[in-house]
Amino acid sequence: MNIKVLSLKFQDYSTYIRGYSKATISRYKMVINFFCKFAEITEIEDITQDNVRGFFYFGRTKRQWTSNTFIQYHKTLGVFFRWCIKEKYMTSNFCEDIETPKLAKRLPPKLTKEEAMRIMEVAYNYPYKYKTLRSRNYAIFATFIFAGLRKKELLSLKYTDVDLENMSIFIRQGKGNKDRVVPINYKLAEILLKYLVERKKLNRTCPEFFVSLNRNMGFTDSGIKRLTESVSEASGIEFTLHKLRHTFATLMLEGGCDIYSLSKMMGHNDIKTTTIYLAANIDHLRAQTR
Repeated sequence: MNIKVLSLKFQDYSTYIRGYSKATISRYKMVINFFCKFAEITEIEDITQDNVRGFFYFGRTKRQWTSNTFIQYHKTLGVFFRWCIKEKYMTSNFCEDIETPKLAKRLPPKLTKEEAMRIMEVAYNYPYKYKTLRSRNYAIFATFIFAGLRKKELLSLKYTDVDLENMSIFIRQGKGNKDRVVPINYKLAEILLKYLVERKKLNRTCPEFFVSLNRNMGFTDSGIKRLTESVSEASGIEFTLHKLRHTFATLMLEGGCDIYSLSKMMGHNDIKTTTIYLAANIDHLRAQTR
């Protein structure tokens, strides 16, 4: 049986039966295709313990996979193989006997409060050609820092998802296909309100909250990448958008937010994921020694 044909069936199953996200389906497709290219095979019957083991050895030694990348590839192929066994296309899961490396326990990278405010300052005072860009870009960075949204969540945010009257943002189908509500403070609400005034002047009718300057559509992934690079260069601070999310979490803890509430705001499946921010919060650790 042709592996690419099975891969398409598996992707359909994962999409329509399991309900996985587009990002997960893309990862499934990429990993399966990469494995087939490495092993130089096209048929499911050509998969062996040796070429599977060789694939992971190649990734670890030649591609310099991190432990996390190794585990992601291992998990993806393992899920695909289990589906193939369930559908009677395979009899053995060749990933089961391959050990995975331990994940390094690193503290989440974050910015200091001063660095976060510096980014906000630069985002506001950058020499934009249009006033709308100033209010939109300032609002974007404020949303990352004061609400802790992921990049995809911010770009997917709809106009109707932002409720300034009730001081909240509705995250529609975030990571893991989960909805959640994130409360916002008065500072962020004020910034978003000023942006909405400028947005209205553009006469935008698209459903996205953050919009393009020149077209009636939402702000794009490439656009936010260019924006981040510009602000990073102008501020002299190297950062990623996910680092801003980590910064939000640590600042919330420093402000007295409890770990359970923070976990809900971050959209974590397991509160254990959130507790890593406790280790990154020196003020919290110092308080425990008193």
